[in-house]
Amino acid sequence: MDAPQDTFTWDDTRPPSSNVFRAIKDITFGSIAGMVSKVFEHPFDLIKVRLQSQVLDPTARFNGPIDCLVRTWRNEGIRGLYRGLPAPVVGAMAENATLFLSYNELQLLLRRLGSHPLSQDPTLSQLALSGAGAGAITSFVLTPIELVKCKMQVQMLAPNRSAAILSTSTGYTAAVTSGVASLKRTALPGPVSVFVSVIRNTGFRGLWLGQTGTLIRETGGGAVWFACKEFVGIQLIQRRAKSHGLRLERKDILPLESAFAGACAGGAFNLALFPADTVKSIMQTEEELRPRGKGVPARSFFGTAKEMHRAQGIRGFYAGCGITVARSIPSSAIIFLIYDGLSRRFTL
Repeated sequence: MDAPQDTFTWDDTRPPSSNVFRAIKDITFGSIAGMVSKVFEHPFDLIKVRLQSQVLDPTARFNGPIDCLVRTWRNEGIRGLYRGLPAPVVGAMAENATLFLSYNELQLLLRRLGSHPLSQDPTLSQLALSGAGAGAITSFVLTPIELVKCKMQVQMLAPNRSAAILSTSTGYTAAVTSGVASLKRTALPGPVSVFVSVIRNTGFRGLWLGQTGTLIRETGGGAVWFACKEFVGIQLIQRRAKSHGLRLERKDILPLESAFAGACAGGAFNLALFPADTVKSIMQTEEELRPRGKGVPARSFFGTAKEMHRAQGIRGFYAGCGITVARSIPSSAIIFLIYDGLSRRFTL
């Protein structure tokens, strides 16, 4: 990661912005990038969650991502593909704001603890450690939002839930085909109702169901995501600086370079710790799809993982992995394209 000093410098030689304005920049730019990327990727995320949620079912509802996509479109239309969107949009804004704020602050902290001048280029290990710390912090913000999102994304797959809703709502009829309830009129609870229901049934602690999976995914994934993006981005800048004989700084990354580096990071992130995400999704949708008897405690993270391995082996941990990697590549490219672009355009 140490760059040749005649072609590349770490951009901390400028007068530093105040801590407040730096935080505002990270929160605002991260929120915008997260919101835009989530609107793009949500239909693919819905397919991923539905494929993950059927791992422990005796008979799979869907034969793969294409089958899931086609049948969701046929039975639920465009609204079905964007079911549960408000929660992940809020989540993406909170996630990316927290990620970028924590990442940049942790970089400064590590360099100060190591007695390294701010003008010195961080090592790859420092960047990875900052990313891991940022991911760990973000996981506590993300788990409640993902819980609501996952529950909403499988609402139409729970015939019992649909029947219960329809029985108390006159004028609604449903036809269930191959495990998918096709409602003539939608009478499903929204994100606020699901959020309140979780608190009512399990208390505030229940909002962090699946936290272990989110923590593992975000900590390891954050290290991979940021380190990969920074490494690829710096390599591209150094190559351009050398070929043109220029003296370039980190802020001089081009939009195409940001997008390419972000795309590489997105694919690496999801390939690194996807099984943890699958276990988390199954835990968070169990109440809707495989309700436990009264008084039966919920499975732990590792208990769920053992059950998954028993049911489908290693393959079960990667349900929906292909479509997730496919959507994460352009989605991550969008995030860094927007964040780096805004950071370059509005220097605080």
